[in-house]
Amino acid sequence: MNFISAEELNQKITSNSGIKILDVRDSYEYDICEIGGIKIPMSEITDRISELDPNDNFAVMCRSGKRAEAVANLLEKEYQFTSVNVLIGGILGWIEAIDNSLETY
Repeated sequence: MNFISAEELNQKITSNSGIKILDVRDSYEYDICEIGGIKIPMSEITDRISELDPNDNFAVMCRSGKRAEAVANLLEKEYQFTSVNVLIGGILGWIEAIDNSLETY
């Protein structure tokens, strides 16, 4: 598993590198604050795994990074995903480094 900073992720997004954001927060968290991407709550990952391509490049995010790490580990170990990055600090890290106009909860 790799880790990616908010600055690195932002650069990849703006350069159209093809990285996909996988937001594993619960729906109510996403409704308060989001930066786009695929929304699959952590509790639904195994049921919805077919919605994800294991060959895609993912940046997994949650509120602070802990759930994202668990999901990234699952994707790599159980489903053989080849390129999984965890957003350091989650949405809170993104807000601090990239867009402090987003609401926190």
